[in-house]
Amino acid sequence: MSLPFPTMTAPQAAELIEHGMMVAMSGFTPAGAVKAVPRAIADRAEEIHEAGEPFQIRLLTGASTGDSVDERLAEAQAVSWRAPYQSSRAMRKRINAGEVDFVDMHLSHLPQSVMFGHFGEIDVAIIEATEVTADGKVYLSTSVGASPTFLKKAKKVIIELNRAQSRDISDMADIVIPNRPPNRLSLSLNHPLERIGKKYAEVDPSKIVAIVETDQPDELGGFTASDELSEKIAGFVVEFLSNELASGRIPSSFLPLQSGVGNVANAVTAGVGKSPDIPDFFMYTEVLQPAPFALMRSGRLRGASSCGLTLLPEQMQEIADDIEFFRDRIVLRPQEISNNPAAVRQLGVIAMNTALEVDLYGHVNSTHVCGQNIMNGIGGSGDFARNSYLSMFVCPSVAKGGKISAIVPLCSHTDHNEHSVHVIVTEQGLADLRGLAPAERARTIIDNCAHPMYRDYLHKYLDNSSAAHIRHDLQHCFDLHRKLMESGSMLG
Repeated sequence: MSLPFPTMTAPQAAELIEHGMMVAMSGFTPAGAVKAVPRAIADRAEEIHEAGEPFQIRLLTGASTGDSVDERLAEAQAVSWRAPYQSSRAMRKRINAGEVDFVDMHLSHLPQSVMFGHFGEIDVAIIEATEVTADGKVYLSTSVGASPTFLKKAKKVIIELNRAQSRDISDMADIVIPNRPPNRLSLSLNHPLERIGKKYAEVDPSKIVAIVETDQPDELGGFTASDELSEKIAGFVVEFLSNELASGRIPSSFLPLQSGVGNVANAVTAGVGKSPDIPDFFMYTEVLQPAPFALMRSGRLRGASSCGLTLLPEQMQEIADDIEFFRDRIVLRPQEISNNPAAVRQLGVIAMNTALEVDLYGHVNSTHVCGQNIMNGIGGSGDFARNSYLSMFVCPSVAKGGKISAIVPLCSHTDHNEHSVHVIVTEQGLADLRGLAPAERARTIIDNCAHPMYRDYLHKYLDNSSAAHIRHDLQHCFDLHRKLMESGSMLG
């Protein structure tokens, strides 16, 4: 059926983007990220730069994206401002060099910020879909993210109609945009798989200025196999959850799990699934990764609410080949619902996220190296950690062959304060911080989570600190970080 919208090539659509525009693009991880038009924008930027003229956009997405967005646009020096999250090496380099202004923020906050115009107006939204109708129904592909809000608020819309994505994926969508405060109603969401919205997003048809047909799969990366370190971390997590079940502190039916993005988090979820002491479970999370997806076939994972499908290519094909099995087991939501604090609190989610460093009192840095250089961003970890039934952070105790300790006297940057952190886990052990006063928290973290090569130093630091409710020596609290910056090793 022909559509009443202009059909363009990607380079033609890129001509609609002008220097200084705020451009919103679909994508929550590489899942559902646009591909053809951002590459064409990057090509156009390079041509304009060669002519000696400026060309940069302000870039807004749901979360991180694929190489066609962040990596390619950063390489072309086509971005001046970026929010709310990224995981691109090229983009990270430009942010840390001060060449791109980066706004790091909780992912659940983004749609409301867009709705109220906190970043200014969105000039153009570029959204991947599997189908669009003449009356403005947009069937999204492998993620929902903030696309429904972008479609609502953008002045103009370009749709990448991707024939490589299965139209059946949208059967998993559950799209709702909450009313604005003060007329926002509480969410009637009482189960991870409960559906409260529509299978499509909506846009004013008059705003669609181009349809660009593509045939490109998501630019999904691989996941490394679980190593011995990840297996040890997973073992401590499973033992802790098993004990919580046995003591009645977790209901016998268990609670929904959330797992952050990355190889360690993926391995921990796999470990939970392997344990005979953990009952079959649900997930209420922001991203569905390969390990929990594999557990769905065996029945260990009974179903998952997510915002995007960050899976392996063969797993995406598995969904397309057996949509009847997965249709009722996976729900894809907008990020203001998947990461909604009220839903996380109401469902009693157990949150498992990763840390870069943890200090002696349980504050967590998950974003900045030595408090200065961004890695990726806070993402959704704060949405879940602050509001979960149990908030767990996992990480290796050391990095770079022991040159960096993940357990430090004082975090060089704090994303999650001690009030939001219940449990710390490294391959050395687990520290349950619930109910512990600061001094006991510190010794528990050192004795259970720090690597042996750093324990003596950390105990001495604590002993030499002035007596106080929270003991610190402000003259020496960043000595480890200073050594790292001066010599490349905290042991130097």
